[in-house]
Amino acid sequence: MSLNRPALLIIDMQNDVVLDGAPLNVAQARTIVPMILLILREFRARKLPVFHMLRVHREDGSDVEIFRQEKFRKQPFVVEGTRGAAVIDELVPLKGEYVIPRVRMSAFMGTDLDLRLKTLGLTDLVLTGVQTPNCIRTTACDGMALNYPVYIVSDAVGSQNDEINNGNLQDMENFGVRIMKAQDLIVMLG
Repeated sequence: MSLNRPALLIIDMQNDVVLDGAPLNVAQARTIVPMILLILREFRARKLPVFHMLRVHREDGSDVEIFRQEKFRKQPFVVEGTRGAAVIDELVPLKGEYVIPRVRMSAFMGTDLDLRLKTLGLTDLVLTGVQTPNCIRTTACDGMALNYPVYIVSDAVGSQNDEINNGNLQDMENFGVRIMKAQDLIVMLG
């Protein structure tokens, strides 16, 4: 198994999601930062494309999903232009990397991600970030529906706990997503 023309997607590694006490804190988010950073450095060293997929909402919350509107009214999260919506310090995008805002779980819904991937001739998606049952899963499903081979780096994705994370990874592997560790991915990159 080898990667053809890979793109790294780093999903929702933002202050309002990763930092302790943040409004959308994902319990395992901090623990996966070292592995994402390792992969990011490898992609950068090889001059391979990196996409930072960011959840960003309007200040008035008019673009928040219906099931999160009450939560947003009580404590706004990932509001456009705020520190909370910014990428965590360890993973700040470099010039030339793609930053794509979105308002839904899938990195494809309502974005130009597919167009950018196709324009750049990219064929394989490497997914990292949070949260496995939501944004990682919907992006993987949509990527597969668009005929991209999808790879999820199991030690570079996180959820609220191991049971949720591992159950979702196993389920996605059962329908064709390739699950691997960061070190295996680096070997595949050559």
